[in-house]
Amino acid sequence: MNHHRQLLTALAALVLFIAAPAIGQTAQQQQAASPALQQGSLDGDPIRQLNLTAEQREQIRTIRQQNQKERAAINERVRETNQALEVVLESDSPEEAVVEQRMREASSAQAEAMRMRILTEVRIRRVLTLEQRSLLRSLRRQANQIRRERQLDGPGERLRRRLEQRSLQQERELFPRRAVQKRARPVIQ
Repeated sequence: MNHHRQLLTALAALVLFIAAPAIGQTAQQQQAASPALQQGSLDGDPIRQLNLTAEQREQIRTIRQQNQKERAAINERVRETNQALEVVLESDSPEEAVVEQRMREASSAQAEAMRMRILTEVRIRRVLTLEQRSLLRSLRRQANQIRRERQLDGPGERLRRRLEQRSLQQERELFPRRAVQKRARPVIQ
């Protein structure tokens, strides 16, 4: 189940990654971007790195609009089936048969949502050039690597780092001279 959730998350992120920012970007904005971003440097906006043409952006927008109503209906069904399952599980003595039925309904809704996301991704990928698909794969690998590293850190480690950063910031505010780099003292020989 966890693997499916990660797959769903990755696919949803891909669709949003490709389509959402690209939809709002105009050709003038893309032309005004710095040359490094247009060439696809890894430190820029991922959508700009794909260097989508105006025609590609319009095709992606059309794909997303075609599926918008169906996607909304599917997402509503997922919410409803998950809520129905929660209601059954929260009852004082849930019947196993009812729980099984609610799980099947929730699984079916989630499978339909996954199907919609995958088909949308396939259609969007068809719009991209070979070079753009290759770059997209590379960007996804990088994002997955970052996600894995964050998962390895665990919530306790992230909290510790945040608290440490706050502590350092507070110390800089209280003792501003410590934050200034000390001058090198001459060495007496």
